[in-house]
Amino acid sequence: MAEIRMPRLSDTMEEGTIARWLKQPGDSVARGDVLAEIETDKATMDLEAYEAGVLEQILLPEGESAPIGSVVALVGSGEGAPPAPAPATPAPPPTRAAPDPPAPAAPADGAAPGARGQGAPGAEPVGPGRRPPSSPLARAIARRAGIDLSAVVGSGPGGRIVRADVERLAAGAGPGRAGPAGARPSPASPPSPAFPPSPASPAEGAGGVADEEVALGTLRRITAERLTESARAPHFNLTLGVDAEELLRLRSQLNEVLAPEGEKLTVTDLVVRACALTLRRHPEVNASWGGDRILRHRGVHVGIAVAVPEGLLVPVVRDADRISVRELARRARELAERARARRLSPDELSGGTFTVSNLGMYGIEQFSAIINPPQAAILAVGAALPQAVVRDGVVCARTTMQLTLSIDHRVLDGATGAGYLADLKAALESPAGLLL
Repeated sequence: MAEIRMPRLSDTMEEGTIARWLKQPGDSVARGDVLAEIETDKATMDLEAYEAGVLEQILLPEGESAPIGSVVALVGSGEGAPPAPAPATPAPPPTRAAPDPPAPAAPADGAAPGARGQGAPGAEPVGPGRRPPSSPLARAIARRAGIDLSAVVGSGPGGRIVRADVERLAAGAGPGRAGPAGARPSPASPPSPAFPPSPASPAEGAGGVADEEVALGTLRRITAERLTESARAPHFNLTLGVDAEELLRLRSQLNEVLAPEGEKLTVTDLVVRACALTLRRHPEVNASWGGDRILRHRGVHVGIAVAVPEGLLVPVVRDADRISVRELARRARELAERARARRLSPDELSGGTFTVSNLGMYGIEQFSAIINPPQAAILAVGAALPQAVVRDGVVCARTTMQLTLSIDHRVLDGATGAGYLADLKAALESPAGLLL
């Protein structure tokens, strides 16, 4: 009997959530077959079988989480697999001598006849101890919100409970408005709301509209925990204005050359390249906090913050100081696309030595980013905007952008960070060197 355990799929992973089982008990599996999809703090990845045999038992249901190393399934010879369920035998029709069935009790709260104890029309009644049909995501949200699924009316096919049904109940809509039949549970056993309002704070906001409560996904929860820990570390910020005229001119010229091939450089690509080359000259910044020591890294691997609906991912461009700008842009574009699809591999999300976060495309002029632990620094890039500046004693309009370097004070001091930022400014204001 082989135990299938929750694997470590990234260097920061502590637990995983079964998003979907692709094999069921009784299915034959070969080595390398994908058994399930696992949602980690960074991406959704495959759980592969490392033993051939028969999937005999699933120990962690869909939507449930478990720490690394926990047993989630058993693969064996098949002798212990549960037998396939026998087809249901229809009950014989009643004879003429059978008494008439009693009339059904009047439905509660004006619900339609036949609605009590069931979901949508055609749904199977849910009895004591029987779990109603539901999607894995709906079960996960219900578990986190403390909602009893037996009190939820499903609006999916056959009365299946879907995400929207659980979210409506968590937001205070009530189960009676979740299903198309308008069914409600009996007043004798009303479900307790997941987040009961206090007397001082009503469940409904202005205008009688219920507030929306969004359950935390794995990525959002882990991101919040790690960045909260990072924000507690002693840190400081350094901000410097950069004249971006030459940088934007170079980008425009390069994009004209690349246009026939369908390629394009972004400001972020050029900034990442400049950061990487400057890190080579400042190895003390290309470092991370090791708890009882400082780790200075030989490779320059720059992470690029990418916003996804569930939170924030930081795929890593490896050896960013040793590849061309064109290759860097290609890798960054591919990584961003895969990040939004939650299809990044563990290697693509780990090993970063420095991070760049650019919000300039949203018009943000300046901001401070939270350090991506255990790295020593992160660069926040603002929008390139025309500003009035003084050059040779004359006020003129120039396109500038603000760079803010956030630094872990346990690893770097102010003078060291200022030296790096000054050299980075020089590299961006004379960008021809980025092509070498």
